[in-house]
Amino acid sequence: MPEFFSYSHIEAAVQVLEERILTKPGVGLILGSGLNPLADVVQDRVAVPYREIPHFPVSTVEGHIGQLVFGRLEGQSVVVMQGRPHYYEGYSMAEVTFPVRVMQVLGIEILIVTNAAGGLNSEFQVADVMLITDHINLIGMGGANPLRGPNLSEFGPRFPDMSGAYDAHLRAVAQQVAVAAGVPLRQGVYISLAGPSFETPADLRFLRLIGADAVGMSTVPEVTVARHGGTRVLGLSGISNVLPEPGVSVETTHEEVLEAGRVLVPRLEALVRGVLRSL
Repeated sequence: MPEFFSYSHIEAAVQVLEERILTKPGVGLILGSGLNPLADVVQDRVAVPYREIPHFPVSTVEGHIGQLVFGRLEGQSVVVMQGRPHYYEGYSMAEVTFPVRVMQVLGIEILIVTNAAGGLNSEFQVADVMLITDHINLIGMGGANPLRGPNLSEFGPRFPDMSGAYDAHLRAVAQQVAVAAGVPLRQGVYISLAGPSFETPADLRFLRLIGADAVGMSTVPEVTVARHGGTRVLGLSGISNVLPEPGVSVETTHEEVLEAGRVLVPRLEALVRGVLRSL
């Protein structure tokens, strides 16, 4: 389990991909649990399984197919991660974020990140889409920051600014698209935990207290690395379940997350397509 990757490791993966793709992507998309169908609408697609890419982590979670899909969507050249690796699977933070580094070297300028998340905000409902305005890097605060280790100066500085992690212009575009498409769009702060266990009632009280609107087990590491490399980011959370208020006992399951994803896919697809059209 590599703790760090050098630029040469990234170049090795890029070289394999460049031999198989037709055009270099300008936009990267990362699909979360249950959201794989978004990759099925890509045109002129070339799919490369993660197992065939040097140093690439392979997701072991149900609902994550595990392949890069290259092609065109709404006139944009895209690369889609159909499934993502997670820290809780035993991968290091360097492995979790390795795909983002590869996409950056391939040429992406924008990264659209989606995830399935638990709703902490009492106004949220199952199958809502939340536009991520900011995040709380609870894992990174505890030491598991993906930028720990030797700085890859080819991408960015040792101490990158994270005050504008989610691009203001892209968020404004997403809001306009949502209105035009008739998709209700919430806004809020996403918090990432290590997982894989779901939260205790005390966890939930704490997360709400510190200002989180939705909670999940991904996204923040990828966004941190994307911003380190100067990539603009749009983040969308699909609210797969609404977490109970204090004193209410409700069991959360992965199957519930996947089922909500089936309802969320049309909404997320409409938003992603609309944003791509507007670029």
